[in-house]
Amino acid sequence: MALLSALTPVFVAVFCLILAFLFKSNQRGETKAVRAGSKQESMPAKLRPWVDDDLEDDTDIRPKDQDDGDWIESGEREEELDHVPYQECRYPVEVMVQRSQDFYTLMNQRRSVRFISSEPVPRQVIDNVIRTAGTAPSGAHTEPWTFVVVSDPEVKHQVRLVVEEEEEVNYRQRMGDKWVSDLQRLRTNWVKEYLDVAPYLVLVFKQTYGIVAGGKKKTHYYNEISVSISCGLLLAALQNAGLVTVTSTPLNCGPKLRLLLRRPANEKLLMLLPVGYPAADATVPALTRKPLDDILVHV
Repeated sequence: MALLSALTPVFVAVFCLILAFLFKSNQRGETKAVRAGSKQESMPAKLRPWVDDDLEDDTDIRPKDQDDGDWIESGEREEELDHVPYQECRYPVEVMVQRSQDFYTLMNQRRSVRFISSEPVPRQVIDNVIRTAGTAPSGAHTEPWTFVVVSDPEVKHQVRLVVEEEEEVNYRQRMGDKWVSDLQRLRTNWVKEYLDVAPYLVLVFKQTYGIVAGGKKKTHYYNEISVSISCGLLLAALQNAGLVTVTSTPLNCGPKLRLLLRRPANEKLLMLLPVGYPAADATVPALTRKPLDDILVHV
């Protein structure tokens, strides 16, 4: 008992030291939390980087190659849009199935045709298919597309000269042996006679940025993806009208064709389409498409 009585003050002293240490540690933790909270409030949250480079497209809040000039700032945006009721067009199930099958049958007949007739095509038809392409969705509804329709024979020939000059270099030097070898079965080369023969050439330009009233520049978000979707609708509209084309993206021809057609610096060539009726003796490669199971995944 005497030993226990002697040690009691020691236990009490140790216990008090432990309580004091825990109290001070708790105070320090609260102080750090307060400081951290104040720091987070005073500093902006760190922006998350792009995860998918493909989806980033070539759009930036301020395109790197266009730092000069006067740009529309956030406070200068257009007025808010009114929202109106969506006009629904719902079909009975059996009609939906039939319409989807009919449209597939129509589009499955679409082929890339390099033998095009010189027979005239009504201009109204061309205007309508371009109007259809213009219904495509676009980033922030910027509609970043320009469709240049060429029907003048001399201008068409100038386009052909530019394309064939660059395409020959592409086939002989730029594309490489494997690429050229893969194209042999399709019997393609740098000679593009259809550029002279087709009644219309449609050159699709993407607008890398817009120019609004007063000369200010406007950011066009996802401009390449948006214009690509528009090209898909254009191909469908041409097929629906009974016309043919071949999708062409001639390498290294964009700058020269932009100058030839007097397009502004914010436009870059994305696609070139000769448009018309198929020639009477037109042929196409006997290609097959992948079966549904190879392109569809249900989850």
